[in-house]
Amino acid sequence: LRIKAWDIYDNSTDGYTEFVVVSNAQLALSHVLNYPNPFTTHTQFMFEHNSPCDDLNVSVQIYTISGKLVKSIVQQVHTIGYRVDNIEWDGLDDYGDPIGKGVYVYKVNVRDTNGQSAHKFEKLVLLR
Repeated sequence: LRIKAWDIYDNSTDGYTEFVVVSNAQLALSHVLNYPNPFTTHTQFMFEHNSPCDDLNVSVQIYTISGKLVKSIVQQVHTIGYRVDNIEWDGLDDYGDPIGKGVYVYKVNVRDTNGQSAHKFEKLVLLR
């Protein structure tokens, strides 16, 4: 959708947006990231989704490069908009011990109240 408008002095400007209209949209994730990345003492996971004003069950699982699960974070989040950005991690494993520096893979898994789910994998770097 592109809109062009003029003011009373005949100055014009235009705006542009894209959207998709579907009858049955599946839960989708985008812009999955952690910040800061790389990090030393803590980081925050964030993502965008297409299920506003809904309760989401969010799971973040952090793995070593070899595939060993080192940390699971599970939260229920009530969303107002399309962004979740309040999932904190202090760099400790499930036993409360600090993990070693290096590259890790994390999986963000989200399930909505309708039972739909979506997941994405990303990388993070821990510096000590």
